[in-house]
Amino acid sequence: MHDVPFWLWTLFAFLVVVSLAIDLLAHRQAHVIGFREAAVWSCVWVGLALAFGAVVFLVVGTTAGVEYTTAWLLEKSLSVDNLFVFALIFGYFRVPRAYQHRVLFLGVLGALVFRGVFLALGVAVVNRFTAVLFVFAAVLFYSTYKILREEEDSFDPGRSLAVRLLRRVVPVRDEYAGPHFFVKEAGKRVATPLLAVVAAIEAADLVFAVDSVPAVLAVSSDTFIVYTSNAFAILGLRALYFLLSGLLDRFHYLSKGLALILAFIGVKLVLQASHKTISTAVPEIPSLVSLAFIVVVLTASVVVSVLRPPVPPPVAGEAGGDAGGPAGKPPDG
Repeated sequence: MHDVPFWLWTLFAFLVVVSLAIDLLAHRQAHVIGFREAAVWSCVWVGLALAFGAVVFLVVGTTAGVEYTTAWLLEKSLSVDNLFVFALIFGYFRVPRAYQHRVLFLGVLGALVFRGVFLALGVAVVNRFTAVLFVFAAVLFYSTYKILREEEDSFDPGRSLAVRLLRRVVPVRDEYAGPHFFVKEAGKRVATPLLAVVAAIEAADLVFAVDSVPAVLAVSSDTFIVYTSNAFAILGLRALYFLLSGLLDRFHYLSKGLALILAFIGVKLVLQASHKTISTAVPEIPSLVSLAFIVVVLTASVVVSVLRPPVPPPVAGEAGGDAGGPAGKPPDG
């Protein structure tokens, strides 16, 4: 555990609250987020995360700084999967582009809370029962297997548990009502589909936490490091989504890179657990090596994706093509 001064926790909380307030004010009017605006905000979030990492280096020490940077980059890379699910959810519910930032803003707030709870529990369990790291490693190895075999769990936004529970608690109308989450109909308060979208996004984040929480705990078991790195990675998700919207399919080798990273982190967990529970003679992988590995794999995945673009699917009506309806049409929400 690192010796983190209380004022650094206070600075972190201040930065998060002020940043969210500024972001909310900047987007108080619903509008379509363009590439340029998304690029500016992405630079802001990345710069803020790296600046805070520099403070961690100077105040807490080099080891803590490397752990923070590695955990942030790891979470940032794993969050790419979230972007694909965001696109799926928005397509399923046919969310107007002008309202998507509002939905993701609330999704980020929920993710900050739930990730905080999961990470706190994870740190407590790891510090008390080190052998649980073997279980976390198994989870990551299984996730690697699914990605490489292209056996990702299917996600049906409309049938997710969160959405079904929401529909039992409050009636949900079929039409949107601008950026509003609730409206009154016949004197009764009913939810709009926008609230169902928020519920679906929160449910998706809980699913992805199964991978990201064990992965970040392989980098550090310090509550400050794992939560602050996760928080800054999550805060930049919205801007990253709008920045890469429409380009996600081009980075088709990125999933293979993420699988390789998960496998590497799984090995790191096994060695770490063996070092602590079996023998100190078992070597551990330093965080600096992990950081370098993640950077190299991510860079290589992006470069190879650009150099070897995906083969376009056959056009409907051509030989071997599907003569059915238009491809990619989302089901009715």
